[in-house]
Amino acid sequence: MTEYEFLTYERLDDGRIARILLDRPEARNAQNRGMLIELDDAFVRAQADDEVRVVILGGTGPLFTSGHDLGSALSQEERLGPNQLESWRSNGGTKEGAEMLMRQEWHYYFTNTRRWRDLRKITIGQAHGEVYAAGLMLLWACDLIVAGQTTRFADVVGTRMGMCGVEYFAHPWEFGPRKAKELLLTGDALDAEDAYALGMVSKIFPDGELADRTLEFARRIADVPSMTALLIKEAVNQTQDNMGFYNSLNACFTLHELNHSHWAQVNDNRMPISWPDSRIPDWKSAAPIVRADKHQPRGTS
Repeated sequence: MTEYEFLTYERLDDGRIARILLDRPEARNAQNRGMLIELDDAFVRAQADDEVRVVILGGTGPLFTSGHDLGSALSQEERLGPNQLESWRSNGGTKEGAEMLMRQEWHYYFTNTRRWRDLRKITIGQAHGEVYAAGLMLLWACDLIVAGQTTRFADVVGTRMGMCGVEYFAHPWEFGPRKAKELLLTGDALDAEDAYALGMVSKIFPDGELADRTLEFARRIADVPSMTALLIKEAVNQTQDNMGFYNSLNACFTLHELNHSHWAQVNDNRMPISWPDSRIPDWKSAAPIVRADKHQPRGTS
């Protein structure tokens, strides 16, 4: 097992399957910069290993990931020191104004996710617990998604941060256009069955059997000749890109940055997200996330 600080990496079945688990359970696997850099390294490692046919991406602890780390002591230290990461001194980290945030998010939230989507291996996202916001980005970069039976999915950045969605804006492609609008405008969640009905999730497994059943599923995929699997992936991805997916991601990332710039201009503290006095509730004390219900305007818990 290769050692990382914020994730684990295992080679299973004589190296045919690589399993990457986000491993910061005390912080609900919040994605700090160090974790994202390690995750990129782990994906590149699996891609370079010719024995690996399938990569599983999951998480330890009570949930897959709670999304981006929005300001823990660790993330502040990574950015400001004393142990500042090199990534905050490059790729726009030393710039000012909107340029700094746009270039940093382009490198560490947007193009890394898009690069993982095009990994030269078949990838399976293994979701459990609550999956919010940037957790969706990681899953959507995977070729297939499986979920524990009690998993829920939601992007709450619109209702809790005043943002138009996460940086990798695949929502209309994963949810459908009208459902994407509904979920972003309300912050309501989909359960595993809802996500399966939309085609976002391929398999639903009992929570206690998720890891074992995902590995069984990965073994089926690993039996497909690697060239065949790669060309199936490439054919589907190219078809999606020819339908506008790639260009849509680029355009919507720019809108995301415009949204950040708006809040940075109107907030006295220059924060690039909404503040409680803008009629968006403080995300730390906002109402619980509820399941989107076709019969109820408020949804159901």
